[in-house]
Amino acid sequence: MALVEKTQLLDDATIRRSLTRIAHEIVEKNKGTDDLVLVGIKTRGIHIAKRIQERIASFEEGEVPVGTLDITLYRDDLKIRHNEQGDQPIVHGSAIEVDITDKTVILVDDVLYTGRTVRAALDALIDIGRPKQIQLAVLVDRGHRELPIRPDYVGKNVPTSRGEVVAVRLAEADGEDKVLIMEDTD
Repeated sequence: MALVEKTQLLDDATIRRSLTRIAHEIVEKNKGTDDLVLVGIKTRGIHIAKRIQERIASFEEGEVPVGTLDITLYRDDLKIRHNEQGDQPIVHGSAIEVDITDKTVILVDDVLYTGRTVRAALDALIDIGRPKQIQLAVLVDRGHRELPIRPDYVGKNVPTSRGEVVAVRLAEADGEDKVLIMEDTD
């Protein structure tokens, strides 16, 4: 599969504005930051969650904790990779330093597509604790849901075809901030 850039959806300024808006919406909907925990889904969801945390800190007192969630073992499409220890999934681990029981958890990811990643993340969160509420924040919602999952906070809604790929590039992981629609030329 050879992917080529079709169009740029967001640049660094629009990503920044989208995350600032999401941060304000989170605080407004939850009437402040009490009992909030941001949890980013590995990999880019973590970077987005940290950016949202920084924005909230710029206009609210206190710090909203940020955790990381690795959903590898919860995927229903888990592919086994061969490594030195034999055939087993490669897991990077979750790190949520606060108890999420009775907290409002804002699950953060880069792109919402079929909903399967979010379903896996919900299972992983419930194994860690029992939040009072789970809300979903995504930078891009591209549609094509296979499960009844809807985000609470969206940076940009983008209708796409199933043959297109939404590529989120963030400075922390990719050296630049932009969101692209890529298409298969094969």
